[in-house]
Amino acid sequence: MLVYRLSATAEEDIFRLLAYTQNRFGEIARRRYEALLVVGLRDIAFDPERPGSAARPELGLAVRSYHLRHSRDRVRTADGSVRQPRHLLLYRVTRPDLIGVGRVLHDGMEIERHLPNQYGDE
Repeated sequence: MLVYRLSATAEEDIFRLLAYTQNRFGEIARRRYEALLVVGLRDIAFDPERPGSAARPELGLAVRSYHLRHSRDRVRTADGSVRQPRHLLLYRVTRPDLIGVGRVLHDGMEIERHLPNQYGDE
């Protein structure tokens, strides 16, 4: 299993995502989405090219995306699970032992407008 590192921008994405979820849908929904994020990050750390991930050469060298819906079935909490995840992880393997997560974006966004200069190197 590789180690993953979140860029400062990805950390901010997660903070905003969870704050929005709590404000809009409540604490239980926030906990469910937080658990989904953890599993999604672990999933790409275990296998960066896992089924459901996609090479995204149009976004940069070695950039991949992974939609959290592919991790949904592996997340069961006492509070239930996220029915319709809407976020994806943008990442790349930056070293043989490290994944840099550059962004966590809503799937309805124009991704190109929200790209960091370098994934995991901010």
